[in-house]
Amino acid sequence: MLLQERIESFIRLGHVLRDFCNRENGKDSNPATSHKLMDSLRQAAANAQLENPWFTKENILFAMQSIALNLNRDDLESWLKPYLTDLEKNSDARTVAVIMAGNIPMVGFHDFLCVLMSGNRFLGKLSSDDKLLLPAMTGILIEFNPGWDAYISFTQDPIRSFDAVIATGSNSSSGYFEYYFSRYPHIIRKNRNSIAILTGKESAKELSSLAMDIFLYFGLGCRSVSKVYVPENYDFSLLAEAFTGYCHLLDHNKYRNNYDYFKAIFQLNLVPFIDGRSILLREDTAVSSPISVLNYNYYNDWDELLNELFSMDESIQCIISEKEVPSRWFKPGNSQSPGLPDYADGVDTMLFLVGMK
Repeated sequence: MLLQERIESFIRLGHVLRDFCNRENGKDSNPATSHKLMDSLRQAAANAQLENPWFTKENILFAMQSIALNLNRDDLESWLKPYLTDLEKNSDARTVAVIMAGNIPMVGFHDFLCVLMSGNRFLGKLSSDDKLLLPAMTGILIEFNPGWDAYISFTQDPIRSFDAVIATGSNSSSGYFEYYFSRYPHIIRKNRNSIAILTGKESAKELSSLAMDIFLYFGLGCRSVSKVYVPENYDFSLLAEAFTGYCHLLDHNKYRNNYDYFKAIFQLNLVPFIDGRSILLREDTAVSSPISVLNYNYYNDWDELLNELFSMDESIQCIISEKEVPSRWFKPGNSQSPGLPDYADGVDTMLFLVGMK
């Protein structure tokens, strides 16, 4: 399949996703978009919500909107431009096995896009927590161009007959992946979290944007902020006010169970905490925090803090701050909508894939 055909297919997929999200949100959409395609996405989204309670309708639609935002001609062609020399070669397609996580809806879409745009075959092993949405998108691609059927396959069985691997898992499973796939070209990803640095001068709007980085997907994404660094004597009431827009999360049974559980544990063990009404804040050096808990630490010197964070580079996915930092930087409200060149863990997936050809 020619590169331009691949680009056109994903542009059309972007149109469908945008129309679907607009319709589901009660906004104007293109009436010409196939009802059959709309119904396939609607059914997949409904079933995904039933199978995984963390996949709410709102979170699924946000994930689809974020994907659709990137699937336009300008962004796709700009992203692919550095790799054109390799992409335009008539090389044989390789089979790339992609072992996907299931923490947030369609978390593996970027790998899916990279493998197919690089001209390789995609062999996906989906997480049992997210096994419906990506196949539904695949059905749409095949509807546009039946040639995709030879390039995309999924399996629930142990993967076999592949040339390279991209695997995302926990810190414990990554050791298994490293051992099992050591003789294949591979990218292995471990657990990461995102952090935010506050100066104390943020506006209410900026803190509200940060709240989205914290609460979206219930904090389950690697781009979700699990820890904030604040200056000495920081006024936490500012954050608590920004968090009020997410009190509805306590109506979600699984989130509420976590909130009540950790609140009781902190009280029983005399652990100091701040009740943010929708999340619990505790002072803790760890980057990772449980669902419904946000860790925080104080800092005195900006440059010293950055040096400390850079020494923890393998644990951090994004750094969110109004003040620019040299690496992995996103402004508040932007961490959950990465662009096409914003590769997970800072590893250029496309460079890896075109390098195999």
